[in-house]
Amino acid sequence: MTLSERNAFFKAGITLCSVISLLLIAASYITIPIYSAMEENTRRPVSFFQVISGLFLKSNYYAVHVSLIMAVLFSFFGIVLIRFFFERTAAPEILYISFFTVTFSFEIIRLAFPLQLYKTYPSFYLIGAARVLIFARYFNVFSLFTASLCAAGLEVQKARNIIMAIFIAVVALTLGIPIDTESWDTSFNIVNGFTDIFRMIDVVIFFATVITFFVAAKVRGSREYINIGIGAAFALIGRNILIETDNWAGPILGILLLSFGTWFICSKLHRIHLWL
Repeated sequence: MTLSERNAFFKAGITLCSVISLLLIAASYITIPIYSAMEENTRRPVSFFQVISGLFLKSNYYAVHVSLIMAVLFSFFGIVLIRFFFERTAAPEILYISFFTVTFSFEIIRLAFPLQLYKTYPSFYLIGAARVLIFARYFNVFSLFTASLCAAGLEVQKARNIIMAIFIAVVALTLGIPIDTESWDTSFNIVNGFTDIFRMIDVVIFFATVITFFVAAKVRGSREYINIGIGAAFALIGRNILIETDNWAGPILGILLLSFGTWFICSKLHRIHLWL
């Protein structure tokens, strides 16, 4: 992929994130008044941070809404800054980092649940929305993993084939997931039949991504990739907190870790490739 083609994707990503940001404003105008009238949900997320914070903090739909806003804004400002700093820098990893960044805008789909209380939609639309969200989330983490493969020396052309394979695999997985449109947790995540499997995938991808960046440090002879691996760990931890926490600890800590980790990755990549 040439620089002009990659930069065209950056522009498309900025356009997409801009549109979703505007949709979020419109959806917020409708959903925020609904929260006070919603019945309390006893099903809470079961992620590690959620379990700990849930011992001290009650679920709060407004906090979840702020998390959604943080995710969408991170997506918009992230892709804008990536285009600004990497427009003339040939870093093969940054394309996949941009995939990781842009897909956070799809967290707006979680508002389908409170919106469904405002106006009833056929379950077909809710199932479709849930599948798109699941696809975006796992395309998100696999993109960051592919960036680590590029850093470790995988040829760019082969990386394209891998991302296509991941695309097909994630599509096949999301189409086969049993989804119950009547079951949502307090963070507006729909309950599916493969929760434990997805949690295992998250853990495997987390360690695989960080370790592969560490391997890249040895292969490339640059300790900067160790720092990038650390940044990836922060970003992935922040991601999980932001999308799987139903209290006020989620949006604050989640966006801080996600933003810091992504900035750390991009700043180190820029330093590496600036001198190549």
